[in-house]
Amino acid sequence: MISRAERRYSYEEVLSRLDPTVAEWFSANFSSLSPPQEYAVVPILEGKNVLVSSPTGTGKTLAAFLGIVSRLFSLARRGELEDRIYAVYVSPLRALNNDIYRNLEIPLREIYQLARERGIEAQEIRHAVRTGDTPPSERQRQLRKPPHILITTPETLAIILVAPKFRRHLEGVEWVIVDEIHSLVENKRGVHLSLSLERLEELAGRSPVRIGLSATINPLDVVAEFLVGYEDGRPRDCLIVDAR
Repeated sequence: MISRAERRYSYEEVLSRLDPTVAEWFSANFSSLSPPQEYAVVPILEGKNVLVSSPTGTGKTLAAFLGIVSRLFSLARRGELEDRIYAVYVSPLRALNNDIYRNLEIPLREIYQLARERGIEAQEIRHAVRTGDTPPSERQRQLRKPPHILITTPETLAIILVAPKFRRHLEGVEWVIVDEIHSLVENKRGVHLSLSLERLEELAGRSPVRIGLSATINPLDVVAEFLVGYEDGRPRDCLIVDAR
């Protein structure tokens, strides 16, 4: 069922759902939640598929990553982080560096710095970019030691899903983020991505949480159906966060 997000979670409610170190980092850097974060962080933590539509610069990418980083850091703190890919971030753009740097690299660096200051030991949460431009040496490195968060494009995702050696690292994927989803809905790249997401679902043996992000998107219901796909002739459940 496709439904609209109606519950707005308070700052305190969201922080209480996060790993304590991640919550402390967030409160030290942000005094309030942006609209996408108010509506999306908790449902993502609860394992719901979510489509977020909000203007650029409103924190929707961090809304997508926050719960994922929190869960992974909790595993890392307990020494339970496995050598596999937990989350896949898919963007139609190869110029991913700025957004990822701001919403993933910096938060992770600061969270681990805070953990060290608190005397907390934790495994490293690895992340890596894989596109057609990734050198062979880096591809081999990822094969030996897969990133916990993989950043890729629709085309590269399709390739690695059928790569005999690499695809085994995708068997436990729990989250898939599709950024700039509006640019994929009505073209061939989107069709291929839909097929890849279904292959990933079959490979994972579970239904990974699907998170769609876009600044400009319409109609929301159609895009939500594109994001989550169909099962038994009906669209899977998806919560729409309309924060435009």
